[in-house]
Amino acid sequence: MSRMNDYLAAVIIGVVEGLTEFLPVSSTAHIRITQELLGLPRDSEYWKMFAIVIQLGAILSVVVYFRSRLLGFVQDFFAAKPSGEASEKQTSRWRHPMVLVLIAFVVTAIPCYLIDKKIGENLESLKVMGWALLVGGVVMWVVDRMFGDRGATNSIEKINLRQAIVIGGMQIFAAAFPGTSRSMATIAGGQIMGLSRGTALEFSFFLSIPVMFAATGFKLLKFMLDSPIAMSGKDWGVLSIGFGVSFVVALAVIAWFMAWVRQRGFVPFAIYRIVIGIALLLLVR
Repeated sequence: MSRMNDYLAAVIIGVVEGLTEFLPVSSTAHIRITQELLGLPRDSEYWKMFAIVIQLGAILSVVVYFRSRLLGFVQDFFAAKPSGEASEKQTSRWRHPMVLVLIAFVVTAIPCYLIDKKIGENLESLKVMGWALLVGGVVMWVVDRMFGDRGATNSIEKINLRQAIVIGGMQIFAAAFPGTSRSMATIAGGQIMGLSRGTALEFSFFLSIPVMFAATGFKLLKFMLDSPIAMSGKDWGVLSIGFGVSFVVALAVIAWFMAWVRQRGFVPFAIYRIVIGIALLLLVR
């Protein structure tokens, strides 16, 4: 690709990453499809690394968007407990949102580390992604129709340990089968476990912070150790553009998605997944 095309590709892929990272449609599959459509070489170590780094831009947007909420969690966790019985507003340490997010992260991280090789193989398979998009779309549609917004757990502060463990476990499927979508797995798992749509979505956002930072950090470190790349000034510029575009677009998507879900649910995204999954499988054939 020419110099101009490299910058244009960075913008396009950054937009796609920002749009799809937190929507339940699988950013991994969309980035892979986009790279194919743009004609980027599959064996390019630079573009493989690029796809990893711009995910950090998207996840940084979650920290920025929820910064006040996250700061409140930290302050509440380390706040001194009153003497006698704890007030209703102060949950026990083991039921604190920060602790439950970390527990769900550990439940996800250990199995995913053990099957890392298999995950890498599936990342190269458009067929696996197509089936994951299709099956995940059907599952999401059924779950949203069955459970909707009727979950009794209507705030993160009310989530219990069992719910957090199950939601964390659901992410293993998303990692093992790219195209499943991490957000789809956690949202559907949350609804099945009695969380309202808004609570399932919010918990998915908070859980994405340690999961995505750890996963992308691990992949990037492994990648740089196995396939170190000599970066030119142009390479850094292209990477910076993709990172920045991903951050800005993802920040806008989070705000929009939070409002959309509370009013309309997940069925439109399930239909989209099914259509894209079928199209990808036909393309592969």
